[in-house]
Amino acid sequence: MSTTNPPQLFLLADHIKLSLLERQRALSLNLPSNSQDVQISRSLDSLRSGIESLESQVADNADDSITSQLPRLRHQLSDLTAQFTSSSSTPTSPTLTSPNNPALSSDFASAQKKPRPVSKSVRFTDNPPTSSSPDPARQQLFPYRDDPSSDADAPDQSSLDNQQIHEYHSQVIRDQDEQLDRLGESIGRQRELSMQIGDELDGQVLLLDDVEEGVDRHQAQFNRARSRLERFSRKARDNWSLTVIVVLIVILVLLIVITK
Repeated sequence: MSTTNPPQLFLLADHIKLSLLERQRALSLNLPSNSQDVQISRSLDSLRSGIESLESQVADNADDSITSQLPRLRHQLSDLTAQFTSSSSTPTSPTLTSPNNPALSSDFASAQKKPRPVSKSVRFTDNPPTSSSPDPARQQLFPYRDDPSSDADAPDQSSLDNQQIHEYHSQVIRDQDEQLDRLGESIGRQRELSMQIGDELDGQVLLLDDVEEGVDRHQAQFNRARSRLERFSRKARDNWSLTVIVVLIVILVLLIVITK
């Protein structure tokens, strides 16, 4: 007996797509994404189980409305599984960027916005340019470099003053704050969508419980009717010989009467 229906599975597929898009955004920002992997894996397992349940239902009782949706569900499951196992931070399948429910188009558009690239070069050097009047504050800005063993790769800071360096790093921080704000909004939408899916699943469970109870009642009635038919059949077989004898006696009596 099926535990889901196609609309519910398409909604679950949209939830997985949004989770994968958020995961890719985290990867593009070099943020940890392991916290989402477990939930995405469970959602993929639920989608796979739902499709198998629908296939079992169609095998028992043909339903064109379900059969027509199964190829699309299988295709989306395959694409989403491939995207999840891939370490790429960009979508590899158009399925991931296309929602099944048009109402989620705005969420998908927000989740697909590319974060602004942030330069990771460190604008510091151990050897600031010397001048007749060195700036002590500027000298304190360059105590660090990424690769102490390579002096030739140190960036040239001679063209930047303290104010420009401060403005540059302030802009980097603002960009990162903006990206984190967008990521927080996307996570909030994911939470709302997860709550809606949970409510839908709870309602489906109640309906399935009612259906299961009805099936059990009908099965019990069917078993009682079959038992009565079996008893009647056995009695008919037992009385068959007696019926044949009575018919032969009637025929013999009629023949005697006719011959006289």
